[in-house]
Amino acid sequence: MTPHAVSLFDARPFFEKALAYGVQHCIIGQTKLDAICQDAPKGMVQIARYFGTEFLRPELEKGRERIVNLVSLYLESTSGGDLRLAAESLRDHSFLSRSKGGSDMLKALIAMPQNSHFGMHEGRGFSDDQIPLLAKWSLRTLPEYQLELDQRSQIAQLVDAAVWMAEAMGLDATDLEEAGKDAEAVIRTALLAHFSKRTEMPDWVAFEKMIAALRKKYAAIPGAPSAAISITLPKDLPKSFRAAVEAVRQSVLADMPRMLDTSLAVRKLFDQTPAFMGRYFWLEDAISEVDHFDRSASAAWNKATGGHGDDGSLLTLFLCVAAGSPHKTVLTEKSAAALVRKVRKSGLQPVLATQFIHSHAPAHHQADYVQLWDAFVAEAQSTLISDFDHTLKDAVSLLRRECNIGP
Repeated sequence: MTPHAVSLFDARPFFEKALAYGVQHCIIGQTKLDAICQDAPKGMVQIARYFGTEFLRPELEKGRERIVNLVSLYLESTSGGDLRLAAESLRDHSFLSRSKGGSDMLKALIAMPQNSHFGMHEGRGFSDDQIPLLAKWSLRTLPEYQLELDQRSQIAQLVDAAVWMAEAMGLDATDLEEAGKDAEAVIRTALLAHFSKRTEMPDWVAFEKMIAALRKKYAAIPGAPSAAISITLPKDLPKSFRAAVEAVRQSVLADMPRMLDTSLAVRKLFDQTPAFMGRYFWLEDAISEVDHFDRSASAAWNKATGGHGDDGSLLTLFLCVAAGSPHKTVLTEKSAAALVRKVRKSGLQPVLATQFIHSHAPAHHQADYVQLWDAFVAEAQSTLISDFDHTLKDAVSLLRRECNIGP
């Protein structure tokens, strides 16, 4: 083995290496060494007190390790590993200021978001309840710090980009924290809204309409997800956010084939499909959704009932729904007999009518309609499915009495 094949590994803390280099190259003189010898014990006691107590020897030993590591972190980070620059920093500044510099680096790191979910942010800045976490990081190495800083910086970029895009559409960081969604979800919806020429963040009703409009416009175009839809970044998006937002934009384009698939209802895709749940953002506006539901339900209800609200017409409709037949509010004698035969062949499913009422009837009438239907089923079901009424006479007579049977 040649001498050049062996390299010497120096396991000393970076502070010790910088100090030795400074003394060896006459950068650090005796006066500075004396000052360091005076400051170090005071700093060690202060650190032991901050993280626990200065009255126990193990805590003081840990305080010594921490102050050396904090100074090392700061010197190595700010000098880029250059021993001369680090030695000059020790010469020109106090030992305790270099320790504080390392502590400030770690506090800033800990205050950065660990994930992009707004509901898990505790606000910017270091707080006392994070002291135990600082205690752990005060003994970590510079590579560990740099790795964590890189990861958290990417997350912070996403969060800040989401806040910027939300503010451009009328929301602030507090609104996002209250909503408790991922930054990526906010950015995805903001990109869709920007593409759809909207100027405000949508609530669910507006979001559903936005997706429906995209489906109507692009679903039938071959290659639409990749060729026809040119979702772009906002022109005034700050350059510092562009890389983060571009990565999210690519994920929106990847979602497009499923987003434009008209075979899946918008609500089912975005709010009930695991891969899409929480992936996009909309404002929770219960009043708007209830109003939209009421208007939609009212339209469907009016179409089904034809404007008739008498018990006979309603029971006729409910019976048709429970039998799986076309919705009617009036039957002829012939169609009533045909309906009874279908019930006896395929069965009656009262729950279908109950679901229909809950889905379409005006909210303030639903309980009454369900009660009307349940009472009818309790009285009429045995007659409708009876095997002894071969001529259907009893069943049709019941329908003539309870439902709406015309000539």
